[in-house]
Amino acid sequence: MLIVAQHPFLFYGKKVKIIGRNLVRLKLVSGAELVIYCQMIIKEREQAMFIRSVELLDQDFRGLDAYLAEIPAIQSLTSLKLAVSPVTFFVGENGMGKSTLLEAIAIAAGFNPEGGSLQLRFSSSDTHSGLYQHIKLIREPARPQDGYFLRAESFYNLATALEEVDYDGRLKNSYGGRSLHRQSHGESFLSLVLNRLGSHGLYIFDEPEAALSPSRQMTLLCALHDLARAGSQILIATHSPILMAYPGAAIYLLEEGPIRQVDYKDTEHYQLTRRFLADPERFLSLLFEQEGSRKV
Repeated sequence: MLIVAQHPFLFYGKKVKIIGRNLVRLKLVSGAELVIYCQMIIKEREQAMFIRSVELLDQDFRGLDAYLAEIPAIQSLTSLKLAVSPVTFFVGENGMGKSTLLEAIAIAAGFNPEGGSLQLRFSSSDTHSGLYQHIKLIREPARPQDGYFLRAESFYNLATALEEVDYDGRLKNSYGGRSLHRQSHGESFLSLVLNRLGSHGLYIFDEPEAALSPSRQMTLLCALHDLARAGSQILIATHSPILMAYPGAAIYLLEEGPIRQVDYKDTEHYQLTRRFLADPERFLSLLFEQEGSRKV
C-alpha cells in the first residue's frame, strides 16, 4: 500500500497516527485500533501563504482620507503579490506610504488598528486611515492558526490593553511571564515575539526595529526565521538594513512611482549603510560640508 500524505493525515476520513517506520495506527468507528503496515511517503507541508495579494478597488478617497490619492505608491497600486516569499518587506523613504499600506492590510485581515491578536479589541486614538475600505485581500484557502499585528508607535497602548484584560494574571504567561510594562520597550517587544507567536500564523510588523538595538534586531531575525520555517507568513514595514537582509525575502520599494520589487543590495538602506561604515569620517565630512553649503 502506498500512502502519500501529510502528518498527521486522514485515511478514508479517519485520523491516522504514525507510530513507527512504515507503521500507522488507524482508529476505527467501533473504537478499536488497527495497526497496519504500509509504504509511506510523508510530504513536507508546503509553505502556507494566507494572503496571496492585495488589490486596490477604487481611489474614491474623501474627507480626511483625501491625502491617500497623493501617495504615489497607493495612486499607482493595482495588485501586489504577497505570496512571493514567507517574509515580505515594505521599504522606502518616510512618507511613501509603507505603514499606511501595511496598516490597511492588517485591518482588512481582521486586526485591531492599534495592534494585537485577531481577538483583541481596544482603541486609544482613532488615527488610522480608511484605506482598508478601498482594498481587497486575495486569500488562499488555508487560514492562519494564529495572528498578530505589532506596531512600534502603539506598542505601549497594546501592553496596557493586554493588562486590562488579563484579569487572573494567566495571560501574561503567554508573553514570557512578566508584565510587558515592567520591561524595556525592546525587551517587551522581543518577549512578545519570542513567547507569544508560533507556527502557521499571519504576523504583521510595523517598524519593529524602532525598539531594538542592532544585536536585538539579529535576535528578531532568528525569530522571523523560526516563524517562517514553521509555516507562518510575515509582512514587515521597515527601515532596517539588518532585518531586510533576511534570505529570500520579497522586498517592495515604495517611492515616487509604482511599487516595485528590488534586490536587497539595490536598496538605498543597504548601499547608504555600507558606504557610511566603509569610511564614516569621510562620509560625515562630505555630509556636513553639503549641509553647510545649503545654509549659506
